[in-house]
Amino acid sequence: MDTDYIIVGAGSAGCVLANRLSEDPNNQVLLLEAGPENSALSLRMPAAVLSNLTSTKHNWAFKGEPEPELNGRQFQHDRGKTLGGSSSINGMLFIRGHALDFEGWRQSGCEGWSYADVLPYFKRMENYEGGGDQFRGDAGPLHVHRAEPNDPLNRAFLEAGQEAGYPVTDDICGYRQEGFGVLDSTVHKGERWSAARAYLDPARSRPNLTIITDTHVQRVTFDGRRASGVIFKDSAGKITTATARKEVILSAGAIGSPHLLMLSGIGPADHLRAMGIDVLNDLSGVGQNLNEHPDFVVKYKCTQPVSLWPKTRSLGKLKAGIQWLLTRKGVCASNHFEVVACVRSGPGVEYPDLQLVLTPVAVDDETWKPLQEHAFQIHVGLMRAHSRGAVELRSSNPADPPRILVNYLKDERDRALMRKGIRLIRELVEQPAFNDLAGAEIFPGAEVQSDDALDAVLNSHTATQWHLSCTARMGLREDRGAVVDPVGKVHGIEALRVVDASIMPMVTNGNTNSPTLMIAEKLSDAILGKPALARIDAEVWQNPDYTTQQR
Repeated sequence: MDTDYIIVGAGSAGCVLANRLSEDPNNQVLLLEAGPENSALSLRMPAAVLSNLTSTKHNWAFKGEPEPELNGRQFQHDRGKTLGGSSSINGMLFIRGHALDFEGWRQSGCEGWSYADVLPYFKRMENYEGGGDQFRGDAGPLHVHRAEPNDPLNRAFLEAGQEAGYPVTDDICGYRQEGFGVLDSTVHKGERWSAARAYLDPARSRPNLTIITDTHVQRVTFDGRRASGVIFKDSAGKITTATARKEVILSAGAIGSPHLLMLSGIGPADHLRAMGIDVLNDLSGVGQNLNEHPDFVVKYKCTQPVSLWPKTRSLGKLKAGIQWLLTRKGVCASNHFEVVACVRSGPGVEYPDLQLVLTPVAVDDETWKPLQEHAFQIHVGLMRAHSRGAVELRSSNPADPPRILVNYLKDERDRALMRKGIRLIRELVEQPAFNDLAGAEIFPGAEVQSDDALDAVLNSHTATQWHLSCTARMGLREDRGAVVDPVGKVHGIEALRVVDASIMPMVTNGNTNSPTLMIAEKLSDAILGKPALARIDAEVWQNPDYTTQQR
C-alpha cells in the first residue's frame, strides 16, 4: 500500500491534517485510526459526556500507575478511540489558552509560536457564533457555540465574581482572559461538533483520501534514518505494511505518539534496551515532561430547587432525551459547563493559573451519578502545574498499553496552589449572590480548614482534567529534552513528524483541544511548504497591578 502521507491517529490533529493535506488532489493521504467510526448517537449528544467516558468502545481508558502523592490511587486516563479522537468524547470546552502561554513557547526556543504567530490559525479554524473580530474567526470549519447562561446558579457565579472584586471578561479567548465570563463549547445546533465533523466529513468523498478504522499501528518502518511507512494490524489480525513517499505523521496524542516512537526505536536508549528494542535514535525526551491539569471539586447543597438534579432522574432523562431527539434542544443540547473564572492564585503571578468552573448539579466522584438532592459543584483546576510525569513502555508488545505516571502534586508548590483554589471557591460562595442559593458545603465540608486537613482530601479526591500533553515537546536540537523541532520534525530522523498535543513545550492554561487543533492547522502549512499566515499583533489585557494584587 503506497501513499504520499500516512497520518497515524484520526483524533483532533489527525482530522485537521487529513483535510488540509488532501485539499491538493495530487497528494495521496492515508489516515489510520485504531477506533471505530464515530456514528454512535451518544457521540452527538452534548449531555452524554459521562456515559461516553464510562464505555470503552470509543475510549482507550488507559489505567495509570499508582500516584505516589495521592494515596497510590490509579487514574483512568480517558482518550478518544474513534474518528475525532478525544474531540468526540470530551467535555467540549473551548479555551485557547493565554497569549503568554505562547510567548513562553517562543522563549523556550520555538520560533514561530508566539501569540502573534498562532492567532491567525485560531481564527482560520473557527466559526464563532459571537461573530468575527480581531481575535475571533467566523468562516472556519469548527463551529464554536457561545453559551447564554441564564439559570440562577450560573448567574450567581458570575455576579459573585464581581462582588469578590474580580474583573469581568466578555471573551476569555479574546482581549481579556482573566476574570469571570462565559464558556464557549464545540457544539452546533444542539450537537457535539467534533474535529471529525468539522474537518473529516467535508473531505471523506475525496478520492485521494483513504480512511481505515479499527486498525492498530504496530510501529514505524525506516530506510536507514528515514521513515518509510508503518506496519498496522486490522481487526481480523491481518498485518499490512504501508509506505509513505513523503512523510509519516504521528497524531496519536500525548500517550499514543511517544508510545509509537519508543516501539519504533526512538526514545531514551537505556529504557528501549531494557524493553528489548533496538535503538535507532537516542532521544531522552520521548515520553518525558508529561504535563496535566489536576482538578478538585467543592460541592454545596442548593437551597432552592434550581439545580439540574430532577432532570437527571428517570422521567426527567426520558423527557429530555425525547426532546433532544426531536428538536436538538433542551437539557441534552448542552454540556452544562457554561461559566468560568480564569484567575491568578496570588500577587506576582503574571496571568491566570487557576480555572474555576461551576456545574449546576453535583455528582459522586466515583460513580459520576448525580447526588440525589439539589446541589451544585465548583471545580478548581491548576492550569500551570509544576509537577511532571512520564509515559514509558510496559513491554515491546504494541498491544500492551504504556505506563502513565503523572506525579500529581509531587511538587509541593502544586499542593499549595490547590489549597489556595479551594479557599478561593469558599470565599466566592460566601458572596451575596449565593446567599439564597448555597447551603452547607457537602464536600470537603466546612470542618476541613487546615493545610493538613485539605492535604488529606487532596490526596483522596484530586482528579484529572484529562489534559495530558507535552510528551514529545518541541525545541531546538541542542535541547536534550526536545523531541521535535518547531515544525514537528523528529530530531535526527527524516520524513517523520509528530503533530498533536504531545509537542507542546508546556501545557496551555486551559482545556487543550483548541490549541491542539491550532497546532495541526499551523503545521499543515509547514508540511505542504506553504508560507505561514500573516502574524496578527493583537494587544491583550494583563492586570497592571499583578505584581502586588491577586485580583
